Amino acid sequence: MTNSKSSKKEKLQLDPKRLNAAKRSLDKGAVLPDVSPYREDIIRLLNDSLATELVCILRYKRHHFTATGLESPAIAGEFLVHANEEQAHADRIAARIVQLGGEPDFNPDSLTKRSHADYNEQLDLHAMIRSNLIAERVAIEAYTQMVALIGDKDHTTRRLIEQILEQEQEHADELSDWMKRAG
Repeated sequence: MTNSKSSKKEKLQLDPKRLNAAKRSLDKGAVLPDVSPYREDIIRLLNDSLATELVCILRYKRHHFTATGLESPAIAGEFLVHANEEQAHADRIAARIVQLGGEPDFNPDSLTKRSHADYNEQLDLHAMIRSNLIAERVAIEAYTQMVALIGDKDHTTRRLIEQILEQEQEHADELSDWMKRAG
């Protein structure tokens, strides 16, 4: 039995109009004149992720400097490693926002409002680990949803988010292990 869709095979070929458009507007760098109806939404999602990463940096830095207790030197060192990795995420997200023709929002007045993760001032080492694990799990959920939402609408942004997601999952695994040891 022949399916009418399979008998009418779509021809795979590049769009010459888009190739010619890539030759113009060179001042825009990697951003091609694409009329994606999703660009503004993707920029908004990325700016919210940027806020999340920045809040996580601040939380990890505070925990790095205020962690005390028998196991604190090793864990405080890892908090700093995580803070630096979150900084790299924030930098990559901000760069992508600019590539998309947007403006990264570093406004400190709205960071905690836009962030998916919370900032806290815990002083108990176990509570610090727990709050960072919660934040990583929230980031994992947010990035997982973003991957699904973006899908094939923006391949570069999706790959970026997938790479960050992988590292956030590693952070959560490490924090979970520390919870078990500290608990």
